[in-house]
Amino acid sequence: MATAEPSPAPARRDRTRFLRNPKTLTGLVILAGFVLVAVIGPWIAPHDPSARGPELLQPPSWQHPFGTTQTGQDIFSQILVGARGVLVVGFTAALIAGVLSVVVGVTAGYLGGLGDDLLSSVSNIFLVIPGLPLIIIIASFLPDTGDLAIAAIIGLTGWAWGARVLRAQTLSLRNRDYVQAAKATGESTPRIIVFELLPNLTAVIASGFIGTVIFAVLANVTLAFIGVADISDWNWGTVLFWAQSNQALAQGAWWWFVPAGLCIALLGTALALINFGIDEFINPRLRSPGKEDRAVRMRIGFTPVVRRDPPRDAGTGSDTAGAPGGGTTDPGGTTDAGVAGNPGTDTGKETHR
Repeated sequence: MATAEPSPAPARRDRTRFLRNPKTLTGLVILAGFVLVAVIGPWIAPHDPSARGPELLQPPSWQHPFGTTQTGQDIFSQILVGARGVLVVGFTAALIAGVLSVVVGVTAGYLGGLGDDLLSSVSNIFLVIPGLPLIIIIASFLPDTGDLAIAAIIGLTGWAWGARVLRAQTLSLRNRDYVQAAKATGESTPRIIVFELLPNLTAVIASGFIGTVIFAVLANVTLAFIGVADISDWNWGTVLFWAQSNQALAQGAWWWFVPAGLCIALLGTALALINFGIDEFINPRLRSPGKEDRAVRMRIGFTPVVRRDPPRDAGTGSDTAGAPGGGTTDPGGTTDAGVAGNPGTDTGKETHR
């Protein structure tokens, strides 16, 4: 028979669990640091990132914490100034893709019928086309490939996967009782979508937004690294582009490309940790066991049975406790027939597992 530790009182819903998650907290702290650098980076940069100097290809020092390039440019200043372009592209593209995915996915899942078929077909087309090659082709035909143009291209081509996920979630919600009650009271379709469906899709939308930011950052760095984006605008991909063009690895100038690579990896790690925290907040099965999660803990079997500490019978030395169905549990593992889950079988005999 399965046993479990008792819960002294029903636990209240913990509304701060998401922020108290170590993964989420670590990711938010790292992301906040990058956002701060993006905001004040151009102001605190010690040198002009494009200005050439006499110290050519120098390793890190007090004057140049990340060293210098082959033309004497300060790499530390390039990293500080380039953080703004990376984050602007990442969050702007995620915002555009998020809005499109919500509009297409939720509308298709709620309406159904012909509208669902048409919107799903459009989503499938964008899913089949490779994302990065499409972005490269579109960007190569634009006269201006600045940060906002790159963000618009990534956002307009990266919304399909989020739309499919939201459509599937909306299909599971549109037949819920509260949605049917809203329909019965004569609520309009836009109001049902905004006030009934979207609040229940907030966590899914947030998770998709973070995933799109990661994709947009990597796509932006890739476009800058291969020279498709405007290399006159500094970002971490531009730093890698010039390092690769001037054979930094062959010259042993590791300080030219390592800082930018570490910043990209650290930003991706921060966003991934936030995404993991959102997943654990949505799905209780992914949470690490805490005090509140061990209130009722399985020991044997699958059916949880609350065990109370009974008074010991001085005459027989056996423990007696009220089972959920009115039966008792003895030390030998025998249980009366009034066990929970077996109603209507009280024959006065003991049932042994």
